[in-house]
Amino acid sequence: MSAGATFAESSVKPLRLPGPVSQWLDRLSSGLMRPPGMEMDFALPPGEPALAAPGSVSWRVFKNPVAMFIGGVAAVILELAEPRVRDGVWQHSTFRRDPMSRLQRTGLAAMVTVYGAHSTAEAMISGVVRAHARVAGTTNEGLPYEANDPELLLWVQATATFGFLSAYDRFVHRLGDGDMERGIAEAAPSARLYGVEHPPFSEEELGAIFERMDPHLVATPVIHEFLRIMGEVEALPKPLRLLQRIMLKAGVSLLPPPLVERLGLTQDWQLWGWERALVTTVARVADRLVLPSAPSVQACRRLGLPPDWLYRRR
Repeated sequence: MSAGATFAESSVKPLRLPGPVSQWLDRLSSGLMRPPGMEMDFALPPGEPALAAPGSVSWRVFKNPVAMFIGGVAAVILELAEPRVRDGVWQHSTFRRDPMSRLQRTGLAAMVTVYGAHSTAEAMISGVVRAHARVAGTTNEGLPYEANDPELLLWVQATATFGFLSAYDRFVHRLGDGDMERGIAEAAPSARLYGVEHPPFSEEELGAIFERMDPHLVATPVIHEFLRIMGEVEALPKPLRLLQRIMLKAGVSLLPPPLVERLGLTQDWQLWGWERALVTTVARVADRLVLPSAPSVQACRRLGLPPDWLYRRR
């Protein structure tokens, strides 16, 4: 596969691993997606469609755990750079006390919005909206905030869309213009359920949101604390912990260089050439793994599709 291969050309045959290795990776993956006390079977109920269609850009992008991690890091940095979102998250979240559980819940929520049955996604999002209704306060700068403020919801949705699509485009396979547009538009149904009144449907509209919010993005010690916690949390086994920090640097690399400098992330978070090559290799391998417990595979089964359907060349 050439480095210039487009998204439409990037579907390759699944990677078959020895049984013990495949089982270990499946347990690792399912553990990262299983918050304590929250079980989710993406194979149920049989036949019920998701918010996004199986042939969507979202289904192909969200199946890649490396792109999701990197894109999620970029999104959170952008969110924490906005003071109202920053304090809404940092003052009311359990992230500092129990970062792993918080990461698991966030990851599961992302998977449900793409692969979960429509009724399951609606129920989960309704619960999140109700919980957000209790989140309000005043920032350290004296700005009032509410978690369900449509403007802040739009920023969170825009950063997530940017992060996940950009991470896949940068480190897995290049997205063509049409693919990027479709990926942005596919996020609209779930965004509206969360309370976003006017979600973006194009790169131009997404860019306009970033341009409008850019003057409000400021440096904060909270971003550095977030990255420190993310580097220390036991998301990956010890032998892979170095890769965890490199993926954090990959997340930073997705941000516009002027913003990286403004946020004070230039010195310790530069992604070196060999690190970029390593992340790309791991991300492309991950894109070929068909793990039985993966939400994407379970969702295919729910809809009567072969487990490796997402990996077949079209």
